[in-house]
Amino acid sequence: MYSTYTFTRRPPDPNDPATLMKEDGVAVSSQMWIENFREPDKTVTNLSNYLRRFELWVLAYQKVCADETGAYMPRSSITRSALEDLLALRNAVLDSRFKWGARLEFFIRSPKDKTDYESLSKRKIRAILTTTQRAAFQDRIVQEVLFLILEPVYEARFSQKSFAFRPGRNAHTVLRVIRRSFAGYLWYLKGDLSTVLDGMKVGMVISALMRDVRDKKVIDLIKSALITPVVTSRDDGVKKKKIKRKYQKKRVLAEDEPKPDPYWLESFFGFAPEEAEIQPSWGHCGILSPLLANICLDELDRWMEDKIKEFYKPSKSDVIWNSPEGEAEQGNTSWPEFVPTSGPDKTRKIDYIRYGGHILIGVRGPRADAAILRKQLIEFCDQKYMLKLDNESLPIEHITKGIMFLDHVLCRRVVYPTLRYTATGGKIISEKGVGTLLSVTASLKQCIKQFRKLDFVKGDRDPDPQPCFRMFHATQAHTNAQMNKFLSTIVEWYRYADNRKKIVNFCSYIIRGSLAKLYAAKYKLRSRAKVYKVGARNLSRPLKEKKGQSPEYHNLLRMGLAESIDGLQYTRMSLVPETDYSPFPLGWRPDHEKALLEYIKLENSQTLEEQRTCLMEQGLVSPQDYISMLVWNYKKNAVLLPRISSTLSGEGDVKRDEEGLLLGSDDEMSDTGFCEGDKEERIDAAEM
Repeated sequence: MYSTYTFTRRPPDPNDPATLMKEDGVAVSSQMWIENFREPDKTVTNLSNYLRRFELWVLAYQKVCADETGAYMPRSSITRSALEDLLALRNAVLDSRFKWGARLEFFIRSPKDKTDYESLSKRKIRAILTTTQRAAFQDRIVQEVLFLILEPVYEARFSQKSFAFRPGRNAHTVLRVIRRSFAGYLWYLKGDLSTVLDGMKVGMVISALMRDVRDKKVIDLIKSALITPVVTSRDDGVKKKKIKRKYQKKRVLAEDEPKPDPYWLESFFGFAPEEAEIQPSWGHCGILSPLLANICLDELDRWMEDKIKEFYKPSKSDVIWNSPEGEAEQGNTSWPEFVPTSGPDKTRKIDYIRYGGHILIGVRGPRADAAILRKQLIEFCDQKYMLKLDNESLPIEHITKGIMFLDHVLCRRVVYPTLRYTATGGKIISEKGVGTLLSVTASLKQCIKQFRKLDFVKGDRDPDPQPCFRMFHATQAHTNAQMNKFLSTIVEWYRYADNRKKIVNFCSYIIRGSLAKLYAAKYKLRSRAKVYKVGARNLSRPLKEKKGQSPEYHNLLRMGLAESIDGLQYTRMSLVPETDYSPFPLGWRPDHEKALLEYIKLENSQTLEEQRTCLMEQGLVSPQDYISMLVWNYKKNAVLLPRISSTLSGEGDVKRDEEGLLLGSDDEMSDTGFCEGDKEERIDAAEM
């Protein structure tokens, strides 16, 4: 007796995280970027669908874990319990059960958090609830998911005039744009709107969001993050008893604990220019805050773009900017323009750039135009952002006084070139002309100020290097390596400054003097001169012995028992690289945006057909490629395929036309309708 067994497949469990990860999170995010760049003006209404995608939550978890532990966690390394907790967090967000700023009850906790919250004492619970704490791990995951969803939506819509808090754009991009587009401007308005970055009314932020996004769940989630109060430490006015500091052992970092920033990186963060110091932080939005700030200030960017068109008045007698569009290459503005930069018969034009909350406006024309624009800008900020500005907060400065922006000074350098041109009689006439160049130089005064803030120098007019005692217990090799990285970063920061060699040479002098004083105190050599005598100009020789280099040092180094010491870089001005004057293209876009636009363009079948036709018209297609195209286009034609295969094999009386394209034998051409003449006629005949 035989019994039959029937196998019934179980339906997938909707609560199983493994069944929800159908794609890679990066692929889902890439598809969002493509969709938004394909239709940048479309109002987005389906963001909740992406909020449900569990792949994005896993990707956000990986990013936050990398920030938390200092190491990237592959998807295969995520534990089953972590995935289940992550799914519970996603479901809580979708069901509106998630609350920002939780202190005791979590859906998911950090891999580093080993606290048993159920067994905490009342005193510890009270301390957790009343003191300032870092954003909870689950809050940062939700912020990251919202950021992954909203960034591609708005990056496709943002103005090309804003550069802070955006991928592929930085302070260097601003300096290159200024060098490329701001030559020829006489009057400058420099405005500080950074108070907007400190916070805006919730209604203004939500209304700015809803211009492009109409998804209730996402909007409500961001609104609750803005209105939920942030707990800060309470000071009851009771003076705390001073506790005598005891000796503490050097703490050993755990394996999964991120290492603190090295000294050179901390020092370079101290060099941040004024425009880059403020990082917005709104409520519980976290990393969303810079994006929200750009969304709100994008209205100002659009308003200024309209003003650029309104103020533009071309003049045919001008050598630049005299086209109707105002952007065509009518002369390279980066080089001397041999005409006066103002006057009634010259082109009037303004340009604008924004870096975070700081704006820079250049005006070519009379000062009255700059005054009118300033008045209109003050009214706009008052109505749109409820920001009270005055003439002092938006000063109008002439280019000859020097305009400070991103720790670089914009000024005009007058040159007197000799102009040679041919007169009506054919005689070459030479005369002296007057031209202007836009100079972008690093501010030495600002550099000294930054060094003084970091306790590297003392004094203003004649700065005296001070020893950096924070590196006292580090080895000479480690200290030199740290300062070399610091110098390399400074060299890169001043890459586009006209006085790059001078400013880097000064920085190298300060750092080298600071290290020499440190080594003099550490190795009891009394003066910098003795340190240089023993350790050489670049401090590459070991300073452990007072009388000089140890004779065993080279032997120990050869055996790998001693640490090699790298000398300080850029000890001479000739070693500093030249200023980067590479031309900046008009209408520049970051590499990722160019790749996106190119991909979208190639995805269009009409674009592919146009490119194929253009290549054939210009004769850029080889005979084999042309035959391959015919095979691809006419593969359904049974008569054509045998002819092409015989041509490829070399059979028959093969002929070529004037441009080298294969025509086949006389019989084949008569059968398929090909005749000598234009290629387009042959293609039309083949289609018949």
